[in-house]
Amino acid sequence: MIIFGGGGDLSARKLLPALYMAHLHGNLPADTRIIAIGRKDFSRDQYLTFIDEHSRPFVDSSALDKQAWDRFLALFDYVRIDVVSSSDYANLVAASRPEAQRVFYLATSPELFTTICDNLAACGLVNEQSRVVLEKPLGHDLASARAINASVGQYFAESQIYRIDHYLGKETVQNLMVLRFGNAIFGPLWQAPYIKNVQITVAETVGVGSRAGFYDQTGALRDMVQNHLLQLLCIVAMEPPVSLDPDAVRDEKLKVLRSLRPMTVSDIARNTVRGQYTAGAIGGEPVKGYLDEDNVPPGSRTETFVALRAHINNWRWANVPFFLRTGKRMPKRRSEIVIDFADLPFSIIPSGPRNYGNRLIIQLQPEESIQLQMLAKEPGSGMHMLPVNLNLDLQQAFTGRRAEAYERLLIDVIRGRLTHFMRRDELEAAWTWVEPILAGWRELDERPRTYTAGTYGPAASSALMAHENMSWAEEM
Repeated sequence: MIIFGGGGDLSARKLLPALYMAHLHGNLPADTRIIAIGRKDFSRDQYLTFIDEHSRPFVDSSALDKQAWDRFLALFDYVRIDVVSSSDYANLVAASRPEAQRVFYLATSPELFTTICDNLAACGLVNEQSRVVLEKPLGHDLASARAINASVGQYFAESQIYRIDHYLGKETVQNLMVLRFGNAIFGPLWQAPYIKNVQITVAETVGVGSRAGFYDQTGALRDMVQNHLLQLLCIVAMEPPVSLDPDAVRDEKLKVLRSLRPMTVSDIARNTVRGQYTAGAIGGEPVKGYLDEDNVPPGSRTETFVALRAHINNWRWANVPFFLRTGKRMPKRRSEIVIDFADLPFSIIPSGPRNYGNRLIIQLQPEESIQLQMLAKEPGSGMHMLPVNLNLDLQQAFTGRRAEAYERLLIDVIRGRLTHFMRRDELEAAWTWVEPILAGWRELDERPRTYTAGTYGPAASSALMAHENMSWAEEM
């Protein structure tokens, strides 16, 4: 495994701890070697010190074993390369075993993907056994995504390309496939008119931090909606695939993306909300607003929050709104999918809670759980109803170790399993739907609405739901 960006934040916090866990549990081939690529002039020993200082703290302390950690460090080598300098790749050739099957992990800026692949091919390191992992965001728009795909595709077949979205590695996301297609009880109800709306929320308490330079050129729509949220939407909305074969699953996801109703400028004004956080408090601690963050240009119009209403133009989902929402500096770190089932056509029991029916709540983080909310009679006289939960706590139901998303996906790459990675046409279909929204915002030329850090976004996001007599899950 050859990791470009081996000295970067993603490698330190996510990739290297995930590889250690895979190594600890015997999921790396016995002769694995890991070569980290970076611009820093590290010796091998200096790089191992870097791992000790920057990656070890992100490993669960209960999993740290000195002998296992030392054996893990023994897998590493470090090669200094300026990725735009073709002559530097000779150092990688010298460090790489000629007979090895190589996995290239590009944990760098997407603008460098083409250059790296050009140079890898030129020095003879790419063959039909090679695999390449591409981190998101893959491109800045449809044209750049197509250009990257075309460049990488010159040297790697589609079956060798792993476009990673770590949300697809989460246990609950993969469990959603079993929930939908492994149980008979939900199938007849998983469609209009039995579902009133679907809500997908990815809320973060953090601000932009050290990523401000990158984030200000990206924004929440590109950073989160185009990949994470649309992938979750696909799994909720897709038709049953004929098998779990990677292309069978991805064919159905592609149909969903191509069925998303395109938005005109008037649709964008009505169905989308952009926000930007101002100073407030998170967990009782004061935090500054986006415009006061380091490296954010004065007067920036970059959105840190997006809420939108989407529709899927097919029979299963006709007239069912999908509400997508993501933002930074929100009160709780929370990722969840809420299936809000339709109201009863007529109730013989008038004392039920208002705006409270049956809901399936699939929580992805911070805890992973599935809850089915129902109404039950409160003990005592009368027929007063209260909501109760049928709760599947996955941590309690399955006591075995649960791999983190990156570990699970890295093992999939090593074993050649493509099901939980995006295909080229899938990525481009997502950009095809998102890009007109970006263009519409430019045409409308409005500043993002402000929201105080520690709240769930601008008031307009609640109004987006209220227009259809609906509300976000935390407001119910």
